[in-house]
Amino acid sequence: MESLCIVGNGGVSTCQAFTRLDNGVGFRTRAQLGFGCFVRERYKYGNLVIARSGRSEVGNSKDGNFAVENEKEEKRGGLILGPEMDSSGSVIGFNLIPPSGDGEVLESHEDATTGGTEEAEDIEGVEKVQTRVTYNIVFVTSEAAPYSKTGGLGDVCGSLPIVLAARGHRVMVVSPRYLHGSPADKNFAGASELDCHAKVYCFGGEQEVAFFHEYREGVDWVFVDHPSYHRPGNPYGDSRGAFGDNQFRFALLCHAACEAPLVLPLGGYTYGEKCLFLVNDWHASLVPVLLASKYRPYGVYKDARTILVIHNLAHQGVEPAATYTNLGLPSEWYGALGWVFPTWARTHALDTGEAVNLLKGAIVTVDRILTVSKGYAWEITTVEGGYGLHELLSSRRSVLNGITNGIDIYEWNPSSDKHIASNYSVDDLSGKVQCKIALQKELGLPIKPDCPLIGFIGRLDYQKGIDLIRWATPELLEDDVQFVMLGSGDPLYEDWMRATESTYKDKFRGWVGFNIPISHKITAGADILLMPSRFEPCGLNQLYAMRYGTVPVVHGTGGLRDTVQAFDPYSKGGLGEGTGWIFSPLSKESMLAALRVAIMTYRDHKSSWEGIMKRGMVKDSTWENAAVHYEQVFEWAFIDPPYIN
Repeated sequence: MESLCIVGNGGVSTCQAFTRLDNGVGFRTRAQLGFGCFVRERYKYGNLVIARSGRSEVGNSKDGNFAVENEKEEKRGGLILGPEMDSSGSVIGFNLIPPSGDGEVLESHEDATTGGTEEAEDIEGVEKVQTRVTYNIVFVTSEAAPYSKTGGLGDVCGSLPIVLAARGHRVMVVSPRYLHGSPADKNFAGASELDCHAKVYCFGGEQEVAFFHEYREGVDWVFVDHPSYHRPGNPYGDSRGAFGDNQFRFALLCHAACEAPLVLPLGGYTYGEKCLFLVNDWHASLVPVLLASKYRPYGVYKDARTILVIHNLAHQGVEPAATYTNLGLPSEWYGALGWVFPTWARTHALDTGEAVNLLKGAIVTVDRILTVSKGYAWEITTVEGGYGLHELLSSRRSVLNGITNGIDIYEWNPSSDKHIASNYSVDDLSGKVQCKIALQKELGLPIKPDCPLIGFIGRLDYQKGIDLIRWATPELLEDDVQFVMLGSGDPLYEDWMRATESTYKDKFRGWVGFNIPISHKITAGADILLMPSRFEPCGLNQLYAMRYGTVPVVHGTGGLRDTVQAFDPYSKGGLGEGTGWIFSPLSKESMLAALRVAIMTYRDHKSSWEGIMKRGMVKDSTWENAAVHYEQVFEWAFIDPPYIN
């Protein structure tokens, strides 16, 4: 005897009362349908369960119908859950009919549950909040950890989808299948090729792509496969610079991402047309333009919505205007991507400055725009931070929001981190000094537990303010401090780190390159983390540092200003508040002044310093917190009709 299994947020629930149908039809599990919002959740109609329906007008009676019945008020009927079939008889979705019996069909269970969240009781009786409104979400990104990662974009697209899936949404991530001929290729070992290829028209011909799929942690990870993704280097270039065909590679990604929800039967049925696309940075920016120009005019994706997530506005996907014809777009849509460089930015007197800007195309066609912090959402509307797009972004300020990134609290957890010498927590900080001693010993620095240890982790380039550090280091090291840096980038600064280490053998160490265990050890062993970034859309290292009780000293920009609260020793009756120091303007003098105040507090005011550490360690920087804000933006996106019809 078969039974119907419903996979929800809390695991598998088996409806034993409905194991046999009148016509002998049984159930077998074909897919995880994501009914988390139906399991043990209280609605205005009572407790909802999945049951056999006797109403023949819903769905296909041959396959059996389902009903969401009211256990408490059977006389009022129940919400009828009818499977929606395509021409081949495959289930592609479900419709809900309200108990009024008027025959009004709700498009999806989202429509029946509009109105925020409801409290739900788990098995142990603990009250918790579950998502009521769920969506089919498609992330389109050039990288997603752990499969591919060069920075914060990979972290976001590797963590946020998992959290959203756990909250009841159906989530797909579409990213290239990079094969670099390196050990990193094994990250794709769990993905299997789907028996479905797509042919898309761009760059003067028909391009065929394959799809690989892995279902992991509730998320459909879909990888677009094409020979252009198989080469040494990283996702964007190699030691000689950026790849010359990046426009082709990421235009192909966008075309394939538009096809994936329509053609890939993941878990037995497709995502369908009513999707929410989250397109990340310029690499995925062609998606909303394609939906508006090539799909909606033919009635496809008319109910879909798009949200652009800007991680770094400095990179916009700008190419010569002549390349527009390669993108596979109608000629009349050139204005959406057309871009003219200002006179001062042109290469010569005869240069007209005409170009296509993929990120600009997304800005003018998406339904909503997000950045990775509230501060950065404001900065990109200014002349200084807008990189030529400030006026356009200002015109769409009504749909522009910022949501601060979260962090992986399991990987970055001082109480269980396997990379550090001694684990510790906010209730027992004794292990932190052991981490400091171990770091000093490993790097060959004098073992001085009471000496302030300053750390820096990041790229060695102009954005990160490395030039300020270079100018300030001789003056900073006149004091009794130690300074440890980890990073790679501009050869000029790499050579400077090596020279400085030989000059200040007892005070300075520079690790050229990037090493994950060392980054954890510096985060745990340092007393202060320095981040003098010129601009920082969000920043993650300051969040890691605070979680490890390492006090950040940051430039007041973007996400740094949003996430670090300036220390005020006089607030709350002298108890103090704040999690670090923020300096502005961006200058050597301002940075040194903030560092000296932090060093003085560390030496002379131990109780205040411990308070700063603990406030940072208990700060909520989880992806669960960020996901709640994302869901609010999802709701806003569906309130209005598509921005471009």
